[in-house]
Amino acid sequence: MTSQLPAVVTLLTLLLMFATVWMVGRARERYGIKAPSISGDPAFERAWRVQMNTLENAVMFIPALWLAAQYVDPLWAGIAGLVWLAGRVWYAVAYLRDASRRGPGYIVSMLAWLVLMLMAAGGIGMAIMENNATPTEDTAGAP
Repeated sequence: MTSQLPAVVTLLTLLLMFATVWMVGRARERYGIKAPSISGDPAFERAWRVQMNTLENAVMFIPALWLAAQYVDPLWAGIAGLVWLAGRVWYAVAYLRDASRRGPGYIVSMLAWLVLMLMAAGGIGMAIMENNATPTEDTAGAP
């Protein structure tokens, strides 16, 4: 199961992104905001910002998750991914209620993303160094 955790987190992220799309659609209907408008009632605008910010963050999160899983450890990458996901849900719920309270969830998700980025960069760096330190057949025994 631990090796599938990044896939589970990715699926949950897709579900979160779908939920934000759903919330914007409902808010459009509830507040009479016709497409392509993205302004009007503040409650709609908060829902729209949650959707856009979640999408923007997912674009950075998903590659970091999979690189960390590939080059370090799928379990630890998946755990960091669950923290990111919890932070994004916290962010979304708080932002929908009161935009001024979105900060803590945002910080949690960004710290989890940073951990994934450091894991990915460190793992890739170690892999590059290991490949450079290992003699190949062409250079083995060469003077």
